[in-house]
Amino acid sequence: MTELVIISGKGGTGKTSILASFAALAGNAVFADCDVDAADLHLILNPTIQSRNVFSSGHEAVIRQVDCTQCGECYDVCRFDAVIKSESHSGELKFTVDPFSCEGCGVCVWFCPVKAIDFPECVCGEWYVSDTRFGPMVHARLGIAAENSGKLVSLVRREAKKIADEGGRDLVLVDGPPGIGCPVIASITGSDAAIVVTEPTLSGRHDLERVMELTRHFQIPVYVCINKWDINPEMTESVESDAVEAGAVLLGRIPYDREVTNAQIRGVSVVEHGKGPASESIRGVWEKWLTM
Repeated sequence: MTELVIISGKGGTGKTSILASFAALAGNAVFADCDVDAADLHLILNPTIQSRNVFSSGHEAVIRQVDCTQCGECYDVCRFDAVIKSESHSGELKFTVDPFSCEGCGVCVWFCPVKAIDFPECVCGEWYVSDTRFGPMVHARLGIAAENSGKLVSLVRREAKKIADEGGRDLVLVDGPPGIGCPVIASITGSDAAIVVTEPTLSGRHDLERVMELTRHFQIPVYVCINKWDINPEMTESVESDAVEAGAVLLGRIPYDREVTNAQIRGVSVVEHGKGPASESIRGVWEKWLTM
């Protein structure tokens, strides 16, 4: 089984559009949308959910008002200003915990003299196992202001590989999140290879350098694809030169093409849409990857 992760230095470079086209070309793969903070692969693959699962992680303090003595100890020890002190018209104090500010450290639970603070596990989102027209897909949705996206990414990858193993599928295609943070690290750690999608701009060049530094640290073989290369051919050559010097393998270039937008409007992948030069270029990138 091979696990291929597609990442980028920032959002909007086209990695999801490219992965959706790879899904159409792969034939015997499982797909994992690990961009859990802003998942959008489902907009193209149109999955039918087969199972829905709760994702719980971390803890959140909850003060039991019937047992609280209003001593204010929790208010004094909280270093995240998550404990809110309010006063009624009669002058009675009340302490509550703001769930969006609580970091789940548990200090207030530890220091409460009457043990009036519960510390339940947080429900942070949901994850799904679905069917698509190209094969199984594992994806997720993180809750508003919820944390632990890296842990959710690891769960999605693990379930996708489990499905691939049980179904005898030889490829797991992962749509990774942008950037270099915790979700990206969770997406690429232990994978077989990463394709970085970038653009021929100064920011794209800088973002590519950061992503490649990350892949080098985790010793992940990295390949580079330049999207919309023809908007700045000189910068494309410069970016490719930097990538090769840093140890990457060039997979190809994809031109700017309005048909990509038309494919998105139709809710299909670029290669399914089959119009314009981008479709042909993506096929070329995929075929080159298969020879690696």
